[in-house]
Amino acid sequence: MTLLKPGHVRVFVAAGSNLEPEKHLARACAEIRHSWHDVVFSRAYSNVAVGFDGPDFINLVLGFSTSQPLDAVITRLRAIETQCGRPRYAPKWASRTMDLDVLLYGDLVEKTTEYTLPRPDLLKRPYMLGPMAEIAPDVVHPTAGKTMALLWKEFDHEGHAMNPVDLPMDCRA
Repeated sequence: MTLLKPGHVRVFVAAGSNLEPEKHLARACAEIRHSWHDVVFSRAYSNVAVGFDGPDFINLVLGFSTSQPLDAVITRLRAIETQCGRPRYAPKWASRTMDLDVLLYGDLVEKTTEYTLPRPDLLKRPYMLGPMAEIAPDVVHPTAGKTMALLWKEFDHEGHAMNPVDLPMDCRA
């Protein structure tokens, strides 16, 4: 990512799908690229569903800069989930066509009924932390106080298989 313009923040989002994931990730990536032109994408990885039995997920992390407030970013991401066929109030622990979760919004540390930032799963899920370290190794986690590269290096990689997957061009840098 390039230098930030005044009034802009860096936003990082986890994207994942386990129902026709190539199709839905391609659509989501195209919509995201249309909404935020400086977006960068990590490689995509296949990994098992966490928290329920279901098909494997394909996950990636993307980052962009914006002057939009967090609520506007979340509203746009939810609209993209809907365009990909995800019902607004789908069960949390179930297969899904698209899941877009804000991991970091600048250095914001906040907990509401809608979200917690930084997203706690970022430090627990290899399919979030690994791809985040790929595209933003020097970003410092707002509460852990370490870079993404260091957090990934310290992460327990045992038992967390992540297999690279080729996705359509819209999901590539």
